[in-house]
Amino acid sequence: MSKNNKIKKRYDRIAPVYDSLELIMEKGKMGDWRENLWQRVEAKIDKSGMRLLEAGVGSGKNIEYYPDGLEIDAIDFSPKMLKEAEKKAKKYNKEVNLLEMNIQNLDFEDNYFDLIVTSCVFCSVPDPVKGLKELKRVLKEDGRIIMLEHMRSQNEFVGKMMDWFNWVSLYTWGANINRKTIENIKKAGLELVEVNDLMSDIVKEIELKK
Repeated sequence: MSKNNKIKKRYDRIAPVYDSLELIMEKGKMGDWRENLWQRVEAKIDKSGMRLLEAGVGSGKNIEYYPDGLEIDAIDFSPKMLKEAEKKAKKYNKEVNLLEMNIQNLDFEDNYFDLIVTSCVFCSVPDPVKGLKELKRVLKEDGRIIMLEHMRSQNEFVGKMMDWFNWVSLYTWGANINRKTIENIKKAGLELVEVNDLMSDIVKEIELKK
């Protein structure tokens, strides 16, 4: 079985209880960070007809914050997570095209999206550089990628601890806690516009361009 299919199966398995597992975190800072992320996205909307992609919609925690008046596609490689996201789209009465798709192989044309949003996605992508290159490919020349991501700390001790305990989250639901996401962004050829540390240097809000 490929690494991609292994991780997909883990997310399918936990999809019905995924929100419950992260409830405490969402009620804490993560909920605020998520809301702030979408305020940043809304500030980027400067014309009608813009296209937005949420890459890695998961159980749909961001759907309630989706801005109105945009063409929105939201993808995930886990069909059972997409079913949870569909419930939220109905709950919040949001228009969104939910698609089962692998971020490493996007079925969109080049230069298609004005805005791309990810939140806690690149901890799970089997080949994160390949996934980031795909986001770059489908992003318009003047487009922006807005990310809320956690990653390995630059602190020597904390970073080593994250390395040692990475297997716990990886084999529970397929998420890595020690990804070097800033390095991966640079390897993918994307340009950092702004990076804000939200929790030490582990959780960051990031804006990128081609």
